[in-house]
Amino acid sequence: MLEKFRAAKQAEIDELKRLRDAGSTHATYAGHRPGFGTALTAPGSSGIIAEYKRASPSKGDINLGVPPHETCEGYARAGACALSILTESRYFKGDLAFLAEVAPVGLPLLRKDFIVDPLQVEATAATPASAILLIVRMFEDQDDLAYLHGLCVSLRLEPVVEVFDERDLDRAKELGARIIQVNNRDLGTLATDLGRCLDMVRRKKEGEIWIGASGISTPEQVRELRSAGLDALLIGTALMQHGDPGRGLAQLAGGRS
Repeated sequence: MLEKFRAAKQAEIDELKRLRDAGSTHATYAGHRPGFGTALTAPGSSGIIAEYKRASPSKGDINLGVPPHETCEGYARAGACALSILTESRYFKGDLAFLAEVAPVGLPLLRKDFIVDPLQVEATAATPASAILLIVRMFEDQDDLAYLHGLCVSLRLEPVVEVFDERDLDRAKELGARIIQVNNRDLGTLATDLGRCLDMVRRKKEGEIWIGASGISTPEQVRELRSAGLDALLIGTALMQHGDPGRGLAQLAGGRS
């Protein structure tokens, strides 16, 4: 599955290289970037990262009718502490431009995509994103992962390091990752198992911020995962399938409608 996503990103990377070779550079975003990790752990935080996701490989088209800004305003009213924005175009029907579109909402933004090249990091740093997803399994070489992690930090992007199993987690910890996201999805079957979060969060250390992602759809699951020690939960499909995603978040998390 991840190799399919890597292949889908090649055209984007090739275009970034073409622009670089033609002398084009990315000007780093000069505006304020709200702290992503800070928002997840602030006193009174809902701990909910609400996601704008139009489609996915497991669900197909989810909700193409609700625009990014309107959806994210609804999430903010319902108490989301941060936003995850899918920017991958082929399988998730996202767009990098969505980050600038929703930035006026005022919440920290995570660029969720398949990042494997430094030019993608530089392109992200030119947007209002506060954080960027790095998936451990996208990198066979630990040095390549470490280089991109360091580049993110140097460009004022908070790297969210995603893991699927204990081996991934070992690599994330070797990296010194501060924000660790556990993905509950099996990449072979696309099924989800919240037990992944519950098992791995036992290895959480002081100073780390942990996020649970995929398959979270009920208030009971939210309570269980937060009680287990996860600082935040990233929720997308369950919200986007609702006719009004912001109201869906209010119902899921007991926030404001």
